[in-house]
Formats: sequence, C-alpha cells, structure tokens
Amino acid sequence: MQDSINSTYSQDVGENEAYIRPKRFRNVPSASNMDDPEDTDAILTQQWSSENLNLLQSVRRRVEISKEKINVGSLNVLSAKYESLDYDTCENYLLLDEERKKGFKFLVQKNIARWFVFLLIGMFTALVACIIDISIEELSEIKYAKLSKYVDNYVIQGALYIPYFYWLLFNIIPVLIGSVLVAYVEPIAAGSGIPQVKCYLNGVNIPRVVRIKTLFVKSIGVICSVVGGLAGGKEGPMIHSGAVIAAGISQGKSTTLNRDFGIFKYFREDHEKRDFVSGGAAAGVAAAFGAPVGGVLFSLEEGTSFWNQSLTWKTFFASIVSTFTLNVVLSAYHGAPGNLSFPGLFNLGEFESFTYQMFEIPFFIIMGAFGGLLGALWNHINYKITVFRMRYVRQPGLKVIEACVVAAVTATAGILMMFLINDCRPRGQDPTKYPTQLYCTDGQYNVLASIWFQTPEASVRSLFHDPPNTHNAFSLAAFVVVYFVLAAWTFGLASSNGLFIPTLLTGAAWGRMVSIGLCYIFPDADIVYPGKYALIGAAAQLGGVVRMTISLTVILMECTGNITFALPLIITVISAKWTGDFFNEGIYDTLIQLAGVPLLPWEPPPVVNNIYASEVMSHPVVTLKCVENVGHVVELLKLTSYNGFPVVDPPLSDQSEVTTYGRIRGLILRSQLIVILKQKLFNETSEHWSEFSASLFRDQYPRYPCIEDLHLEDEEKTYSIDLRPFMNPSPYTVLHSTSLQRMFRLFRGLGLRHLPIVNDVNEVIGMVTRKDLARYRMWKHRGRMGVEELLIFKDMQG
Repeated sequence: MQDSINSTYSQDVGENEAYIRPKRFRNVPSASNMDDPEDTDAILTQQWSSENLNLLQSVRRRVEISKEKINVGSLNVLSAKYESLDYDTCENYLLLDEERKKGFKFLVQKNIARWFVFLLIGMFTALVACIIDISIEELSEIKYAKLSKYVDNYVIQGALYIPYFYWLLFNIIPVLIGSVLVAYVEPIAAGSGIPQVKCYLNGVNIPRVVRIKTLFVKSIGVICSVVGGLAGGKEGPMIHSGAVIAAGISQGKSTTLNRDFGIFKYFREDHEKRDFVSGGAAAGVAAAFGAPVGGVLFSLEEGTSFWNQSLTWKTFFASIVSTFTLNVVLSAYHGAPGNLSFPGLFNLGEFESFTYQMFEIPFFIIMGAFGGLLGALWNHINYKITVFRMRYVRQPGLKVIEACVVAAVTATAGILMMFLINDCRPRGQDPTKYPTQLYCTDGQYNVLASIWFQTPEASVRSLFHDPPNTHNAFSLAAFVVVYFVLAAWTFGLASSNGLFIPTLLTGAAWGRMVSIGLCYIFPDADIVYPGKYALIGAAAQLGGVVRMTISLTVILMECTGNITFALPLIITVISAKWTGDFFNEGIYDTLIQLAGVPLLPWEPPPVVNNIYASEVMSHPVVTLKCVENVGHVVELLKLTSYNGFPVVDPPLSDQSEVTTYGRIRGLILRSQLIVILKQKLFNETSEHWSEFSASLFRDQYPRYPCIEDLHLEDEEKTYSIDLRPFMNPSPYTVLHSTSLQRMFRLFRGLGLRHLPIVNDVNEVIGMVTRKDLARYRMWKHRGRMGVEELLIFKDMQG
C-alpha cells in the first residue's frame, strides 16, 4: 500500500461512547484514493448495507492527508510526498530458483564482487576528494596572495576600497557560479547533504539524492563556495559525494547518462544499494578527516538503520582504502611522494604532546555546556533563517542573489574587522602563509588579516598551533560573534558547503579565549596550553550543533593523533550534547523535521504500548487474488498510487450479506506488477515467453516505467496473470493486537516498507507503512518530554 495515510481506521471511540470492534471488514475503496475527502463517508455508506451502520460508526478517518497548504516552519507535521525504499528482500520463487541454480560458486563470486565494489568506492571517493582539495588549494592561493598584496600596496595610498572591491569580486564570482549550478541544475546538491543521506539510509526515498548529476554539481559547488570565501567547508559535502559514488559504482549503470555497463547486475536492489551507500558515506568521512574508524562510527551513529558484522568489515575496508588513496595522491601533490603525511582533507597538523590535570576536567565540562548553549542558539538562528528562505526565497533567481549577498557581506565583515581592530604581532611566530602588514609597523602583521586571508581549514590550524600570546581576547571575541552569525546565515544557502569547519573555527576561537582567561587567572600554571583549549572549544561547539558523540570524538582523536586526550573530548562532547538537547534538536534532525521526512529514530516512542495495530493500520486494504485479471490490475494501478498489494485467497462468504478478506498468500510490489505488464507475462501467452528470471526486474531498477506509459490491447486486458511466481510468499505480518513498539522495531530493524495486519484466522484486515509509525514522535524540551501524533500534508509550503 502507498506510504500515505488518508484512509480509514478502526479505533476506539470516545470514552463516553459505546465501542464496537468490527469483526470483519469489506474490501472497499480506500479513502486515500478520493479526490475529495468529503466523498469518503458517502462511498462507505453506499457500499455498506444498512445492517452494518453500527460497524461503520466505529470506522472513521483517524488521520487524513490535508490538501490545504500550510505555512512552513512547523516541526510537527509530515509530508505525504516521501515514499519508502524496499529494503526488505522479496524472496519470491524466481529469486530462490536463481540462487538454487547458481549454487555456492555464484555466492562466492558475488561476495568477491562486493568486496571489489567497496574497494572501488574507497578509491574513487578519495580521487574526487583530491580533485576538490587541489582545486581549492590552487585557487585559494591565487586569491589570497593577490588580496594580501593589494591590501599592503593600496593601504599606503589610502585607497583601501580598491582591495575591498577586488575581494568582493573574488568572492561573488565563484559563489555566483556555484549557486547557479545548485539553484538551476540540481537543488538537492545544496548544503552538506548529510541530512539527505541520513534519510536515505533510514529507508526514505529522497529524489535525486544519489544521482551522477548531483555529484557533479556538489563537487563544482563546494569548490566555488570555499574559494568564494563563504563560511563553509568541504568536509560535509564529501560524505554526500561518497554516498553518490557508492550508489553509482555498485549499480554498474547510470540512468542520468543512459549507460548500462552490464556489470554488478545482482546488486540492483534497494537493500544492496543501501549497504554500498553506507560504505560510501564512511569513505567520505575518512577522506574528509583522515579518520577511517570515525567514518565507520559516523555511518553507524548517524546513518544506516541496518548493521551487521560483515557490513562493518566492508565499510571499514572502504574507509581504509579511501584514506590510503588520498594520502598517496596528496603526498605526491605536496612534493613528498611516499611520505603519506596527508591522511585527510582536514589536516590539523602535528599536535604537541600535551597533558591535562584533574582540576581541568571541570573546565572541560563547563566548556562543553557552553558549547551546547551556543550550538542550540546556532541551530535556532539557522532554523529561523531556513524558514524565512522557504517562505520568501523560493525562486532560483532569489536564491542566487542571496548567496551573492552573503559572499559580499562576508568580504565586508572581513575588511571592517581588519580596518577597525589593529591587532598586530611580530612576524615569524605564526604559521600563516600570507602575513599582511596593513596598519602595523614594520616587522609586524595583522592577526585578523591572517585569519581571513586563508581557507577556513588553515584558520583552524592556526588557532590550534599558533604560539601563546598570538591573539588577544578582544580580536577573538569580535571574530567569534561575526563568524558565528555568518556561519548560521551561510548554512542552507543555494550552495554546496558544510558546517563542520566553520563550527570548529568558531569553537577554536572562543576556546583560545578561555585559555587566555585561565592564564590571566592562573598566571603560574604551565598546563594551560592554548591549542588544547582551542581543541576542546572546537569539539564543544561542533558537538552542540550536530549532537554527535562517539563518532565525533573518534574523528577528532584521529585528526589530532592524540589518543590520550580521549577522556576530555568525550566529556566535552557529551556535556555539549546534553546541554543542547535540553533546548532543541541537532541541526540535521531539525532540518529533517522541517522537511516533513518520516524518519524512524533508533528507538520507538516511549509509553505507546497501549496503541495497537488495529488503531494504526490503514484499512480497508486493496488486495489482489493469486490469479488476477490484467484489465483489473491496469485499472487498479491507474486509480491508486499504492506501492504494495497483499495477495489473498478468493474471498469467502460465511453470511449472505457479509464478505471477508481472503487469507494472505503473499505480497507483490507495484514495480513488479508494472514489469509483468510491460513484459506481458500473461497466462494466455506463456508459450511465447522467453526464459526469464529475477534479473528481469533488476534490469528496470531503479526507475520503473509509469503505468501510463504502458500500452495494452483490449484483448490483452481480458487475459490473466498468475502472481504466485513473482510475489513474496512469506511477507512479515502481525496480528491486529500487536503493539506499536513491536511494529516499530520490525520496521527499523528489518527495513520494512509494508506490514500487513491480519486477524486471528490470518485474513488481511489492514496495512501499516512507515508514515503510520512516524506519526508518533517523541518530543523533548527543557527537561520535559512526551509523545505527539503528527499531521500529514500534501503541500508543505504555502
């Protein structure tokens, strides 16, 4: 059945009303097919006899898809436009016969091919990362070298507006190119892509999220965004890029390019593709941070809903290959082939071996809590800006203009800070590549200019490794405020950029401020090392925004190469998460809720044991018989948009006026029916069939034809189809008395899309889909929690 919920439900009536539990249900049209919701009661009344009016009173629309447009910004509604993926394997007779004929040798070959695909995923993800990194490095070097030179030359002439004009030009032109690609070519490539990948791995079909065109726009867009000076990084988009590469390689064909290479055909199924995308996301993290273990944990903590030991090994293998390949290429690019000193795009450099004392742990906890507060504020600001964009910045042209405005404001903020704050330090003590003198005396450089005239990654390294007394507190405070606002404004633009680096940069800046304050309070304490507190501040800020714990800690440990600092990092990150969760959700979860995606969390909502399948299910159910008329199937597919149909025995009759559903025999998907009709696998034409197998359905994957595109003769519509060889003869089913929590665990753990509900004699009486369960969501706010039932809308904008 379609993943939509404008249908009727059996439920207990009000406490003061008599409750009548229906024993049997008639197979009448579902309310979700009605153009006008008001027609539902009339149709039900027409098809139900007068003797059953008491039964009709206990069957009503519990939740319906509203056709009204709602104002965006609500976090407690779901969108009806999202469908689920078929992660549950359809073990029909064709598949079982295929595996039986192929034998053990085929299974070994398939497993070897799977390992080989993970090898390719790691290599190609690293190569794409190298192309992005080298492009940004070369273009940024040209840009900032010229800007630094222009500033020092024109400041003597009192014409600082000329380098400001050049800065605007160097920012706006790349951002214009990147935003045009995103806004007009592939909007799904905007942002980091992590929320979309998270939804895909959870089982939600996000359109165009893993297409080749998305990868092209994402790669070009992130280069343009970082070179254009936006407060964003390239690490987040690498995770999305890895997922796209994994999806493309594993299928052996490209629907965008209309090319089929004829390889890896046995992986053309949703559940196989999901595993490869998990490995691609992990390889993206490994390439971005040089953290293969962190990549695996990221995929586990933030991504996939299915995990086993075999997938862990393969994902870790892809991450290792990604890190090694990127290390080899970048080491050769930087003139040290074979040195292997560049494990990731985000290279934090070599940290000194610093230690910590017991008295510092409370400071780490306080910094974590402060990072959680700032993270919650950052998420709230970004949420408000995103809602404003969804309401008023909806045209592609406006999105491009906004991106260019942000690029201009970023340059303006930078030039104003350098002009107004004359923070000078002697040269030779800093690792900055382009020291700019500006208004400083000879032999000195402007510290703020050194932060702005380099990529954000280089600025993070500077704050981690600059010697003590390099920065003063006032300069850092001004930078934190300005960059905090710029980062919140930038994330969500029509451009490809992530939030890891700007968040780390903001946290590193205020973390270094904390070290300055501690040095002032404890002047004799040698333990207060600025780089250490910059790292703690960066972890606290990032943890407060994204609310990751294990994977973030491991990523930072692998970046720094200092495992002895694990305890302070985990304490800081947990403190930041708990503090931030007190006020709002993490930024990724907020954006997912804002889009109305029916995401299933790790655990079912609490205290919902009193909600049963009979209350949640959609019914009546549209069913098919084992042998069905072709014309009936065609009309059914045209009139409904359901994606799964229970196959049942012919209806029985225990009374003359009451009919029942038949006992369930299997489940068949809409895509399977369309392929059967397209190939004309009818009983009457069986002598003309060529040899077919389960590969017949894989060849059409993932874009199956629409029913409107099929043409059948009138005579063919009188033929019949035997659905038994194609259906799944053993679908998961539960009794009508099953609790919501049990159904939730089945969906989450097994990747189900459809769950037929049966009565005591195994007759289908309803169907549960993802949205039926996603409607029940736990909310937490300021120490309070509860479960709410969400509304479902067709149009989330208005």
